[in-house]
Amino acid sequence: MKVILFGATGMVGQGVLRECLLAPDVERVLAVGRGATGQQHEKLRELVHKDLSDYSSVEEQLKGYDACFFCLGISSAGMSEADYRRVTYDFAMAAARTLVRLNPGMTFVFVSGAGTDSTGQSRTMWARVKGETENALLQLPFKAAYMFRPAFIQPLHGVKSRTRLYRALYAVMGPLYPVWKTLIPKYVTTSEQVGRAMLHAVRRGAPKRVLENADINALGTGEA
Repeated sequence: MKVILFGATGMVGQGVLRECLLAPDVERVLAVGRGATGQQHEKLRELVHKDLSDYSSVEEQLKGYDACFFCLGISSAGMSEADYRRVTYDFAMAAARTLVRLNPGMTFVFVSGAGTDSTGQSRTMWARVKGETENALLQLPFKAAYMFRPAFIQPLHGVKSRTRLYRALYAVMGPLYPVWKTLIPKYVTTSEQVGRAMLHAVRRGAPKRVLENADINALGTGEA
């Protein structure tokens, strides 16, 4: 399996990258982003590309892949809808439209979030934009496409958020993860389970095209 990974330096992307590098059946991982991951591994290739809205100059490097894990994202806090849409919708669609043309047999996995609104009518800006992005991605002719909606993600194995506020939140919430897992298992997952669930979706498919947190956990533990 050859995988393209967007957002490898973010918290979710770090976890997904780790699981890909550990998986025996993953032959190569191409990390695409504006900056390098800082990691070195025999399976890892990196494509530093500044313009995430246009891939015309690097298309040859994007051919021959079986899966794309699109983990690129940003907090909507303090952002205008236009700016948030550019990162969330425009960047995802630019990558997806290019990849589906170059790799029609590809499986595309997009990391959305719990609370995303598929109707596009939500008063919550981020939920509406995420929902519109999901809908647009599902219309593209990939071999398969899955929308992942994790809720609270506990980072494991040294994975860290790049957002200061989130790092502070995880410092407080992290020790309570076993409690949340017991009380509200449907709403908590781990960076490890998310990565493993994505790989499972590529290998064997998934029961739904839009996967909520509980569905992700089931895939990540091989119970789906």
